[in-house]
Amino acid sequence: MEHHFGKATKNIEFNAAGKTNFVFSVTTKEGNFIVKIAFAKTKYKDFLKEQWAIQKAFEAGVPVAEILEVGDEIIPFPYLLQRKVEGTEAIHHPDRLEILRKLGKYARVIHSIPTEGFGSLFNWSKNKLSKKKTWVEFLEEELQVDERLIFLEKHSILNKKKINRLRTEYERIKKWKVTPSLNHCDLRLKNVIANEKGDIKAILDWENCASNCAPYWDFSIALHDLSIDAKQKFLEGYEPDIEDFSKNAFSLTVFNIINYIPALQKMVDKKDKHNLALYKLRLDGSLDLFSL
Repeated sequence: MEHHFGKATKNIEFNAAGKTNFVFSVTTKEGNFIVKIAFAKTKYKDFLKEQWAIQKAFEAGVPVAEILEVGDEIIPFPYLLQRKVEGTEAIHHPDRLEILRKLGKYARVIHSIPTEGFGSLFNWSKNKLSKKKTWVEFLEEELQVDERLIFLEKHSILNKKKINRLRTEYERIKKWKVTPSLNHCDLRLKNVIANEKGDIKAILDWENCASNCAPYWDFSIALHDLSIDAKQKFLEGYEPDIEDFSKNAFSLTVFNIINYIPALQKMVDKKDKHNLALYKLRLDGSLDLFSL
């Protein structure tokens, strides 16, 4: 902070909520700021991606927190400096359902931002050879769907009938004609700051954003841990084509199960049979209490 502002800070407070970064709230004469310091040097590229996405989102009319600096020169770790947005984490807000409706509206705006390629490397990156140019390249090489389905079968996470259904849907998904666009990849209330009235002041944490198929990639993450009423409120704000959503709803299940597999692999490696059994209940539909 002294390097960037030339003056000592008034206060620095550690925020223990950061899972992949050290996060600090910092007060100076110039205002209040957030500083993220990454655990790993490889996170520098994620901060650059976040900076690119936030600028594009801001230009499209999405409320975001201004990023002032991304670097790795002052200290031997990547860091990000942004202005602090005053308000409440929406996950604790009394008007959460209405905020979800507004979040759905902003999700539609985010998905209007065009990108090139698929996956985590897209417009923000100067790399050429490692970018996935097509939808199928992303599914096969970055997401590694075939290998993950084999894992499910090998460890009896799902029965053969359900794995075959996943494979059938996956073959249909591969044939989608996808025009890529920006996806936030974690559009959940924990990443939303709102004021007392329930207005969204900022959508935070863009470091996992990607160029992908919209809206279904973002839907699979945004909706998966919401109550049925909350899901409906988010979709009310987004205003998707209901017939198209109904036709493609099972694709959200495919994406969710595929994205769970790294966590399942850790349970298998640790021989954590108890938690693995609980996750099997989740993945085979035993906890779905709303549909036939």
